[in-house]
Amino acid sequence: MITSLRRKSIWRNIAFFLAILGPGIITGSVDNDAGGITTYSVAGALYGYKLLWTLIPSFVVLIIVQEMNARMGIVTGKGLADLIRENAGVKVTFFIFIGLLLADIGNTTTEFAGVAGSMEVFSVSKYISVPVVGFMIWVLVVKGNYKIAERLFLIFSVSLLMYVVSALMGKPDWSAIGKSILRPQMEFTPQSLMVIIGIIGTTIAPWMQFYMQSSVIEKGLKIENYKYTLIDIFVGCTATVVVAFFIIVACASTLHAKGIVINEAKDAAMALEPLAGALSSHVFAFGLFIASIFSATILPLATAFYVCEAFGFEAGIDKKWEEAPEFYILYTSIIILGVIIILIPNAPLIAITIWTQIINGILLPVVLVCMILLVNNKKIMGKYTNRPFQNIIGWGTVVILIGLSLTLLVLPMFK
Repeated sequence: MITSLRRKSIWRNIAFFLAILGPGIITGSVDNDAGGITTYSVAGALYGYKLLWTLIPSFVVLIIVQEMNARMGIVTGKGLADLIRENAGVKVTFFIFIGLLLADIGNTTTEFAGVAGSMEVFSVSKYISVPVVGFMIWVLVVKGNYKIAERLFLIFSVSLLMYVVSALMGKPDWSAIGKSILRPQMEFTPQSLMVIIGIIGTTIAPWMQFYMQSSVIEKGLKIENYKYTLIDIFVGCTATVVVAFFIIVACASTLHAKGIVINEAKDAAMALEPLAGALSSHVFAFGLFIASIFSATILPLATAFYVCEAFGFEAGIDKKWEEAPEFYILYTSIIILGVIIILIPNAPLIAITIWTQIINGILLPVVLVCMILLVNNKKIMGKYTNRPFQNIIGWGTVVILIGLSLTLLVLPMFK
């Protein structure tokens, strides 16, 4: 009898976890978007296994930051943008969100660049793939609902694990990988600092903090769901870093070993074919395609969420167009802009991709400062404010990112 009750309790807990599953895993997986894949690919091709160590501190910070987001959303029932506006004022909010909006338009453009590049590997023109994908994701959000969209996003999240397959086909040197992680190396050059800031900026992107908090609210999670939410966050963060690790490994063990220089993820997919076989190349390209569709849906959605929250407009994909016109107009406009920029002949897509990730890394400290101040405000959070170790990691991350950004600006002066 007791055994039977325990079994029922275990299955009840599993069923409940599966029911609330989503925000942490989806938010983490979207980090591995076209811009992220490009950044990781370039890092692997340029520096081999040397920058793998950056994923360890990124993983720790990612978990801490995502937990703060989820806790704030559950306790306050408000999005991060809403809280920033209420506590920092409209003027400060306006300047922060103009920068974030411009960065996210660049991010969305990068996702469509990923769609175009991945489909070109399969000989499909960008003039076909980009408009078709743009229309499909618009219909999914505008005509669908949150539950349907979330289930599709979870399927997309799992499909990103195909990068593990692509990396293993490249026959990586596990001994060299171990040494690079246990004995970290860092070059103080503008290029290496740009790549490191890009890795941090794409692993812990500013926009994802807003999406995470909004998705927790959209799902209606309560404080009694907190322990399950933590598991969701941990799984999502682990999957994010594992995928990033294998993308770097895939390019390090093949492209870097042969001295092949790349500028974007599509180059990596095409260069893999003679080195690791056609299957590895196609797996890499298909992973880029899935990641790009996934993120091209989530990024404009997250942007529309937090901009509308910041300025007091209704937002949510379970609302009808007439109930939240500003939300849907902004979402639609970002998608259309991204599609148009990609279809312009000779558009500087590589520059847009790389600089968007760097802007993410530079904007991140601003968002983190707002978050840490809010989550430590007892008037907002009550007894659920940060613990000392969370503040140490949070403020430490802010200091390191500002230091890296300033070094990147100052270093060229001493050449």
